[in-house]
Amino acid sequence: MKRLDALWALLAGIAAWQALVMITGAPHFILPSPLRVASTAIKSYEIILSNAWVTALEVVLGLVLGTALGVATAIHLTTSALARRIMLPMLVFTQAVPVFALAPILTLWFGYGIGSKVIMAVLIIYFPVTSAFHDGLSRTPPALLDLAKTMGATPRQSLWRLRIPHALPSLGTGLRLAAVYAPIGAVIGEWVGASKGLGYLMLLANGRAKIDLMFAALITLAIMTVALHWAIGKLAARLDAYAQG
Repeated sequence: MKRLDALWALLAGIAAWQALVMITGAPHFILPSPLRVASTAIKSYEIILSNAWVTALEVVLGLVLGTALGVATAIHLTTSALARRIMLPMLVFTQAVPVFALAPILTLWFGYGIGSKVIMAVLIIYFPVTSAFHDGLSRTPPALLDLAKTMGATPRQSLWRLRIPHALPSLGTGLRLAAVYAPIGAVIGEWVGASKGLGYLMLLANGRAKIDLMFAALITLAIMTVALHWAIGKLAARLDAYAQG
């Protein structure tokens, strides 16, 4: 049923797009029709796929590194009162600085290659993962912790056998957000400076007034993001089942 609903939503979106083109009479270099974009995507599939592969690599690396860093930080915050006093205010303060504004600096420091885009993706997902997982670790029922302490469990044992399993659903929530944010970070990095990637392809197509190619790249990015969100959703569901089992 969910797949059927998604199909109907997709068809409705395409129909609305086509209707907008017909009603406004916009030229194809302003608003290309779905058929024109599909035709361009088929003709230019090689260049689209080659750039999509670069963006996908940036997103996956950023997601893996950002998740690992966020999980490690959340655990450290949970086990260290000193870390909570020092790092929590710093984490909140970092959110006052728009991550997008750091893209030119990262490009200057790490160059136009994949590194600056991966770091951008890491930065944009680090806080959601850390915040969600730390919140889950902090919400372990006190009764369970008291029972474990009564039975002689060490703080480390309580962490690995109680806190972390109980916080896995919260980690899943953070990962779902990260799956949406990671492509944004990678593409913004490509907009600032890159020689490959879907963001670079969109800028190139826009500069050459190939709006149909820009739309094809944008739709490819959207499909990739939806697929990533679906995969992470499956992983989050497994984490939920493990926590409950």
